[in-house]
Amino acid sequence: MSVFDRYAPFVQDYIYRNGWENLRAIQVAAADAIFNTDENLLLTASTASGKTEAAFFPIITLFSEAPPSSIGCIYIGPLKALINDQFMRLNELCEEASIPVWHWHGDVAQSHKERLLKNPSGILQITPESLEALLLHKHAAIPRLFRDLRFVVIDEVHSLLRGDRGGQTLCLIERLSRLAGVNPRRIGLSATMGDPEKTGEFLSIGTGRTTLIPRIETKGSKWRLSMEHFYVRNSQAGEDYPETEGMPVLEEKTDEAPLMADPGIGYIFEHTRGKKCLVFVNSREECEAVTATLRRYCEVKHERDRFLIHHGNLSAAYRETAEGVMKDDSQFMTTVTTATLELGIDIGRLERAFQIDAPWTVSSFLQRMGRTGRRGQPPEMWFVMREDEPEVRAMLPTTIPWKLLQGIAMVQLYLEERWVEPPRLDRLPFSLLYHQTMSTLASCGEMSPRALADRILSLTFFHRISQEDFRALLKHLLETDHIQYTEQGGLIVGLTGERIINSYRFYGVFQESEEYTVRSDSQELGTVVLPPPLGEKLAIAGAVWRVLDIDHKRHQVYCEQVKGSVPAYFGQCPGDLHTRVLERMRGVFREEKSYPYLMKNAAARLNQARRTAEASGAAEKNLINLGGNMWCLMPWLGTYAFLALERFLRLRCAEELDLRNLDSARPFFLQFTMSADENTFFRVLFEKIKKPIDPLELVYPKELPVFDKYDEYLPEELVRKGFACGVLDIEGMRRRILEWESSRGKK
Repeated sequence: MSVFDRYAPFVQDYIYRNGWENLRAIQVAAADAIFNTDENLLLTASTASGKTEAAFFPIITLFSEAPPSSIGCIYIGPLKALINDQFMRLNELCEEASIPVWHWHGDVAQSHKERLLKNPSGILQITPESLEALLLHKHAAIPRLFRDLRFVVIDEVHSLLRGDRGGQTLCLIERLSRLAGVNPRRIGLSATMGDPEKTGEFLSIGTGRTTLIPRIETKGSKWRLSMEHFYVRNSQAGEDYPETEGMPVLEEKTDEAPLMADPGIGYIFEHTRGKKCLVFVNSREECEAVTATLRRYCEVKHERDRFLIHHGNLSAAYRETAEGVMKDDSQFMTTVTTATLELGIDIGRLERAFQIDAPWTVSSFLQRMGRTGRRGQPPEMWFVMREDEPEVRAMLPTTIPWKLLQGIAMVQLYLEERWVEPPRLDRLPFSLLYHQTMSTLASCGEMSPRALADRILSLTFFHRISQEDFRALLKHLLETDHIQYTEQGGLIVGLTGERIINSYRFYGVFQESEEYTVRSDSQELGTVVLPPPLGEKLAIAGAVWRVLDIDHKRHQVYCEQVKGSVPAYFGQCPGDLHTRVLERMRGVFREEKSYPYLMKNAAARLNQARRTAEASGAAEKNLINLGGNMWCLMPWLGTYAFLALERFLRLRCAEELDLRNLDSARPFFLQFTMSADENTFFRVLFEKIKKPIDPLELVYPKELPVFDKYDEYLPEELVRKGFACGVLDIEGMRRRILEWESSRGKK
């Protein structure tokens, strides 16, 4: 029997109505796995390849033949917008067969949720955070709601593999399955998967099943790709600016800094006129700033406002308005967005996507470009790289167009090797451990310490957590009144814990954009989000400051003004550049080949950077003398290996080398002064790296590296251990230093 014949009649009718002439390979492979095995399934195929239908055609066929007696399938989506979009698609598909489709997140009407609670059935679409809330507040109803749960579909599964949110999702599935007495099959969907085998193992954790990963041969599709580079001028209001190629000339002067200071935004303004586009940025703050600047261009040029905004901190009404306008093929608007429009949602016939600066991952680049190129058109992305204009006498490392190199490296890695970041599953998730401990205790009520430990530590995501570490956590939570003993010796949530759990923010494990007030002595300088650790620098109020102290409870940062530059983004997973990207950036530096997608400015600046690298030796050497006792180290390491090397130099090598004034532009280069020469520098590194390294030795004295959302509620020893053993990539650093030793030995 063919796959089409095996589908239920209403599925066949749906295929006919949509004019599909044949099934895609991914749909045939998925149907074979779901109909003919009992294993889990990972479907990896390009954007708009029909993965959702591939999973749900066989699932709803099975449901039509044997209706589940409760919710039969949970669809977990990372974004509300994606769930809303899929809800409409699945409703159309399932309506004829009377298979209910429900959705559940913060923007869904309570009446819809109440109907589901009264009649649990069909398919439930939900975010990880709403599933957490359901387990917390409807704990007693879980067996009734999910007693016949057969499938869990996790969409955009790659987006859950770079932080605690993926661990939370797996913990929730496991907790729910235990409560309901079920073991549903798991189906993961993704367009950008770096290591399918590792992801398959991750997907199957705790199920006792293997994960089938169909190999689908796909024809290479053509891309429309361009990359242009602009210098951003650090200028004062009122200066004149010459006309820049591709930029509008602004005759009107304002009291604000002239818009010409950032020609990259003007380039986007000109090339979105009369078109439907997306403009991707890497942060919420930049999303707001870029949108405001583009709208200012509209005012100055006397054009109607043609720009929308979409990010996770906006109200549902704002987001849905932007989504509705973008789906309307008659409106030619451009939306500036973060990752909230990166995943899954079909927003109509987009003509092109712009990416301001390089994204942090190859996966993001592919997802964002994949928003375009639907309905028979090739994907199209325009990169707009912006760097601060170097000063006339700037030294070597600050003249290198790092963002341009990063963008080229990401494109080339995929074109040449089909490389995408592998999942990072080796962290010590103490922040998530706190969250799941409090959530379990709040939902279950009084539990003995042993019962709580058995319940939590048996969740397979916590396989690296020791009994000793869990005892340390419970002891600290008792001391801080997050939990407390009852007269019977059981544990319940304490008063402090109740205040945290009762906030809607508790449902999520990702870091919100909470602001810290920055102060120098009695002067308030402004606010920042997620400050760097002690001793690091930040930029605010037009100057550079070193962090002296951080009060996480009061959200205060205390600084002193210093000279120098500001290190790259620190902390959150989106800023974690992989070592493979840095290595390919060095390859871009070294090779002579040209890239057909580079525009005039970008090609010229790459050629200039290559000439500079050749003249200075930076293309071949890692350590460059900048004159006198000033040095620059370019290790070509990913963010967390770079971070380990930075600390290794400060704490293990600085005294012997007389290394001072270390200034980091993470993860690209380190500048410092030292009295030692090049041979002495490497000799000391090679000697020190061969001695045992306790990861905790690379945590600065008195440093409390709060890294994840709930770290501030952990005992200090677990915060340090989680950072040292789960974040710092000491082995990656060690391999690079040993490579240097080997290469120098051959010379």
